[in-house]
Amino acid sequence: MNREIKAIYIIWLREIIRYWRNKTRAISGLAMPILWIVVMGSGLSSSLRFIPNGSTAGFDYINFIFPGIIAMTLLFSSVFSALSLVYDREFGFFKEIFVAPISRTSIVLGKVLGGATTATIQASLMFFLAPIVGITLTLKSILLLLPAMFLVAFGMSSLGILIASRMKSTETFPMVMQFIMMPMFFLSGALFPLREAPGWLSIIAQFNPLTYGVNLLRGIIFSAEGISSEVLQSLNFTILGQTLTYSLNLFIFLGFALVTIFLSVLAFKRI
Repeated sequence: MNREIKAIYIIWLREIIRYWRNKTRAISGLAMPILWIVVMGSGLSSSLRFIPNGSTAGFDYINFIFPGIIAMTLLFSSVFSALSLVYDREFGFFKEIFVAPISRTSIVLGKVLGGATTATIQASLMFFLAPIVGITLTLKSILLLLPAMFLVAFGMSSLGILIASRMKSTETFPMVMQFIMMPMFFLSGALFPLREAPGWLSIIAQFNPLTYGVNLLRGIIFSAEGISSEVLQSLNFTILGQTLTYSLNLFIFLGFALVTIFLSVLAFKRI
């Protein structure tokens, strides 16, 4: 057991060192979120205000989009961290790991935890942008956001590893992931309230795991902004008559993360 823990730690540390040495990745990873927040958010907030249920307590579009952009950063950063698995496999690094007396489970956990950690660090840089665009984040909300962000990153990183385990070419992986990630992002309610979406779109969103990750982050940020949970619930669909509460979003996404990491381990054992 001690050997397996050390193996997980070493693989996790390798991902952290790789991220730390690639400053360009961290800087360029902020370009798209800043574009969405500053250009799209600021440009549309003057013309769009969400007023749920006819209430006069509306809120700016930036309030709505900010949690979605954090989720987008987590999605792209964690999934693309799995690209290193394809590189390692293509250039022979895994041949050295596979002969080591450690299980494939330890390798997967190390990669997933490393990808989730680097994605959480990358998304945390958005906290510095929050006061610039008028978002209030208290110390309590940040302490709640960090584990929620890590959970979202863990689930998305597991998904990336699951798909990367079937890829044999570094050219194929980015194209496949773009085909998967873009619909996940746009159908997660990150950019528009699913309450206003057509029925068929709302049904698809219910099967999108990122939807519940976005709602999880949005619930924490809305609470810090003083926006009631009833407003958040009024913006979303219901599942079997149940409103999407904080606990329900957490439960659903946690289930997705556990299932995905389990499937990733199974897929990796077949490499």
